[in-house]
Amino acid sequence: MSRLMISKRSVALVALMSASVAVTGCSTVSKINPFGGKDKNKSTASQGQRISIIAFDQKVEANESLKGADFFLPDPVAQTEWRLPGGNAEQSIEHVDAGKGFQIAWKKGFGKKGGKTFHVTAPPVSADGRIYVMDGEADVVALDAKTGSQIWRKDLRPAAGPTIKGGFMGLLPKKNDRMGFGGGVAVGPDGKLYVASGFRFVAQIDAATGNLGWSQQTSTPIHSAPTVADGRVFVVSTDNELLTYATENGAPGWTYQALSEPARILAASSPAVSGDTVVAGFASGELVALRAANGNDLWSEALSRASRTNALSEIRDIPGRPVIYKGDVFAVSHSGVFAATDLRTGQARWSLPVTAITTPWAAGDVVFVVDKAGQVICVSRENGSVYWIQDLNNTESLSKKQKKKRAKHPILWSTPILANGRLITVSSAGEAVALNAKTGAKEKTLKIGAPVLINPIAVGDTIYLVTDEADLVAIR
Repeated sequence: MSRLMISKRSVALVALMSASVAVTGCSTVSKINPFGGKDKNKSTASQGQRISIIAFDQKVEANESLKGADFFLPDPVAQTEWRLPGGNAEQSIEHVDAGKGFQIAWKKGFGKKGGKTFHVTAPPVSADGRIYVMDGEADVVALDAKTGSQIWRKDLRPAAGPTIKGGFMGLLPKKNDRMGFGGGVAVGPDGKLYVASGFRFVAQIDAATGNLGWSQQTSTPIHSAPTVADGRVFVVSTDNELLTYATENGAPGWTYQALSEPARILAASSPAVSGDTVVAGFASGELVALRAANGNDLWSEALSRASRTNALSEIRDIPGRPVIYKGDVFAVSHSGVFAATDLRTGQARWSLPVTAITTPWAAGDVVFVVDKAGQVICVSRENGSVYWIQDLNNTESLSKKQKKKRAKHPILWSTPILANGRLITVSSAGEAVALNAKTGAKEKTLKIGAPVLINPIAVGDTIYLVTDEADLVAIR
């Protein structure tokens, strides 16, 4: 979900969302959604050396020759754990066996809800019968996966600083290092829980007890979850820097600094790791592959259109996670490029003019993506041809007044999950929708009761959602 933040270069340009796309409440959405209202056309010069992939006037459309065509999807498989926001280090789980009844089994609150100051941003993760979440104050909470009951809670925020007195009218802002938000959690192969925080630190804690193992300060906030693989913790900071740490003791490793970007969606995404290759997306629109062992460059690609026509299109960010699937990398940018790239060579295989803040979902012959306008798009993994498009925000049946309200406060939809032949996505309007994965037809709609845009996960027969009200929702 979107949030505004002031840029040094432009007071009205910067948008802030959680990576796996953060959630905000309805009242919050109406005040801080940068995608609402009317954009005034304005030519904007690009910065730096970027390779344009797609002309700005192109539009994604379904291929008429593929209408009604079948494609392969692997059989659904129940997941016993979900250690990273995308399920595994490649950020790629094909097809889950969960949520067959598509009904809410239970809902449990776990802490501070989102609002003007606090934001629930972290996707849940799971291992060993526990679900790990982070509330609006960035407390880390372990919950029982079967019942939602709290097992432990950990506050890792720094202590508050002193109040400063004096200044104009005897008042100065209170120095409070506990004011912050964002971050995420991941369970490593070693069974430890790793935390990245908007309070400028990375930490390891015991997943069973919540006891602190180690903690390392960072110079800038981290608004997304870490990726843990092969003894390393990988995180992307809001300063467009990829940082690494040793899982054993938190010792800092190599770093990679991407291009500086004055305007961004401050939701640095979680990297994807396959073998000795780590792939990360940055606010500059750069998709970069590096050697996981030492940070050596392998290749880079700029997911950026040929020109930008308004202030919001100046934001080139890749807010969603890159996905590694069967030798390809799939990523989508806010600048309007959805691309497939060969993992080994970095060669672009195909690209489409899709503007999104979500993570693609690859399975079998296709890859699904949900764009900023609320369109769910099913694409051939091989050549980028579009099988079907389902517009979840279709306004044809709305009144003129309703259309005006929708234009001012658009509904955003989450990264999807493929479960039992249905593609499921959730929204800032508090709905979960299940689409037929082969046709895009709506099959079921479920009222969640609160805004939710953090991507769903699945463990066992249950799909789990985290709402902006800091509720964990179990769907079976």
